[in-house]
Amino acid sequence: MFEGYKIVFVEDDPPVRASLTQTLELAGLEVLPCGSAEAALPHISPGAQIVVVTDVRLPGMDGMSLLDRVVAIDAAIPVVLVTAHGDVAMAVNAMRAGAYDFLEKPFAPERFVETIVRALDKRMLRAAVDDLREQLQRANGIEAALLGQSPAMQQVRRQILNLAGTSADVMILGETGTGKELVARCLHDQSKRRDRNFVAINCGGLPENLFESELFGHEPGAFTSAAKRRIGKIEHANGGTLLLDEIETMPIVMQIKLLRILQERRVERLGSNEEVPINVRFIAATKADLLQLSEQQKFRGDLYYRLNVATLTLPPLRERREDIPLLFQHFVAQACTRYEREAPELSPQRLRELMAHDWPGNVREIRNAADRFVLALDETGIPSALVEGEPQTLARQMDLVEKTLIEQALRRCQGKVPAAMELLGVAKKTLYDKLHRHNIDLERFR
Repeated sequence: MFEGYKIVFVEDDPPVRASLTQTLELAGLEVLPCGSAEAALPHISPGAQIVVVTDVRLPGMDGMSLLDRVVAIDAAIPVVLVTAHGDVAMAVNAMRAGAYDFLEKPFAPERFVETIVRALDKRMLRAAVDDLREQLQRANGIEAALLGQSPAMQQVRRQILNLAGTSADVMILGETGTGKELVARCLHDQSKRRDRNFVAINCGGLPENLFESELFGHEPGAFTSAAKRRIGKIEHANGGTLLLDEIETMPIVMQIKLLRILQERRVERLGSNEEVPINVRFIAATKADLLQLSEQQKFRGDLYYRLNVATLTLPPLRERREDIPLLFQHFVAQACTRYEREAPELSPQRLRELMAHDWPGNVREIRNAADRFVLALDETGIPSALVEGEPQTLARQMDLVEKTLIEQALRRCQGKVPAAMELLGVAKKTLYDKLHRHNIDLERFR
């Protein structure tokens, strides 16, 4: 788990240094044993993937002085101080000076390893957060609008760029909260229509008796309250883009009229006998299976086939879990600006909880979780598998992370075990053992 990370261990007593080095190595950690603070300094540099563990009483530069040097080089490098002469005052001073933790001899080997592992967790998380911030700063254009480095999101961006320059109408499929309107705006912004209007209509939010007037507009006297001419949404989007969100809720009679407009590219205001030519790109967005609805006579089949030319399918967040840290960091930064708050520190445990959650509300839900996190309202507010029903042991947390990584690999490989083995770098028997232990059904990914 800590591949590439090292423990810079400073202890001047050779037998103690050898014994504790062996303890750490038996726990699977890579150790750089040093007999003095001066010998440790060459291993400490800005951004180094290390944790420093040092005795306080040392010949030459002591542990407190080494702590000061580490903080000056990179304050994000955790430093654990060890001493047989510690007292409360020294511990308080050490923590105030920036130490991660303080261990007083004698201590149990298990406590020693547990402390170092927690420090490594913190170092890895800080490095990951710094990397995410750099990604956010480097992002531009469509990558800044549609965040995520998962294969699924890279494919969505490629499809948008491929379709943006065409006049093809597009249908966007995706669960609630996956960002369908954002994708529609990206299609508009990346097209030659970007300087004209982008108009979004939520079909589920319009009363049926106002639908026709909102969409097509009307002339004075078209109905009782029509005192003056009104330009409808379709005409207002002329030259630009019209998004019909939740199109599955559009009344059947309106579906018939929309089909005619899609075919003729002309709109007739209520109360008028003249047709107005339009040049509009229509984008329909839905979370429903329109084909199934058409078979049930709840959606016009001819409209479905007219719309189903160019289709963009947005993956739910649970199928691109590798994007969760980036999205959460992005929304935390936005919330900090909006609420004028400093960003709280994200603990390794909380990150694992974010990764383990299924996010039924998708991106919208993770944005709300980030707001609650910044406002210190129950941290992220998500129901946590790590705190409900089972103790928060390291083994339990590691199991959740391992299961998540295996499921991600299977999704990428469409459930093909040989490809997943290569992606994960594990043997066939090992992978099957883990599938059985985590109760992972291969059929879900095929």
